[in-house]
Amino acid sequence: MTNPFYSLEDFRNVEKIDAHMHMWEDFDTLFAEQAIRDNFRLVNVSVYTSPTRSPQLQDDFSLRIIPSFEGRVYFITTFSIEGFHLPGWAEKCIAYLEKTIASGAIGVKVWKNVGMELRDKDGNFVMIDHAAFKPIVEFLTDRKVPLLGHLGEPKNTWLPLEQMTVQGDRDYFGENPEYHMYLHPEYPDYDQQIAARDRLLEENPDLIFIGAHLGSLEWNVDELAKRLDKYPNLAVDLAERISHLQHQAVSDWQRVHDFLIAYQDRILYGTDLRSSASDILAKGLQTKSEIMTHAHEIWLRHWRFFVTDETMQVPKVTGTFKGMKLPRTVVDKIYRTNALRWYERLT
Repeated sequence: MTNPFYSLEDFRNVEKIDAHMHMWEDFDTLFAEQAIRDNFRLVNVSVYTSPTRSPQLQDDFSLRIIPSFEGRVYFITTFSIEGFHLPGWAEKCIAYLEKTIASGAIGVKVWKNVGMELRDKDGNFVMIDHAAFKPIVEFLTDRKVPLLGHLGEPKNTWLPLEQMTVQGDRDYFGENPEYHMYLHPEYPDYDQQIAARDRLLEENPDLIFIGAHLGSLEWNVDELAKRLDKYPNLAVDLAERISHLQHQAVSDWQRVHDFLIAYQDRILYGTDLRSSASDILAKGLQTKSEIMTHAHEIWLRHWRFFVTDETMQVPKVTGTFKGMKLPRTVVDKIYRTNALRWYERLT
């Protein structure tokens, strides 16, 4: 009889997908090399942050490395918000997306600069439900292309650093004060960010939408459950927010466990691994061996959390908690089949 649970030793025997990580230069392909050893496929996510890192520059990099890791690396494209105010901006974006999807992109990413940086001609912040995005959303909906949305930020960013619940947020927002909203009360608040995303889902029930980073509802599984119940077109990935589940598990293990069981079809494993991450920089990791070991340790630590009931301590969480010990059927969904289902072009 097959054991209904995986063990720590099963880690490399099980096919897995990291559905949200970043490789931007040749050095970063070390993640892909380690992925082969650890039986992962990777989804490399392009993100429009500035004109110096254009969508085409990132997508071209993915297309160049994919043949070297045949069957192991896929990519998600993005669109530029440069020229947002100019006539024909949306049409230009759609033309680019159409070409890139035809070349193999499995989805499209929109980043937090929509809602937190982009402004209209009058200086007002532009949210994702702005009419200018409607043609792009309709294009994606018609073609059944998923939109991966990093909209808003962790609720922690509206708190002082010392009040944040996990070390990863204290590190990131300490290093990136431009996104530490506690320092910027003139910016839209957390509830406004979430409400704009919710309006997008309400108005576009056929849009396939994956909420990056637990849909920016990482702080409370009950709040996330409300959205998953309300919007059947919504799934979420775990990228860089597993520590928030672990933080909640310190005080209420059962609630986190029950959430993962109840929404097992709507959760995609992801890490947000990237060579510029705070933990890599803080440790001064630079060599091939150091980076590959770091990736392996993160993947294995997450596996321990999901498949065992061991008592754990991790760098980003204060306190101890038990692993979730999810049935292998649930683990398979979170680690592989949900990604295949929600990103249909990922084969």
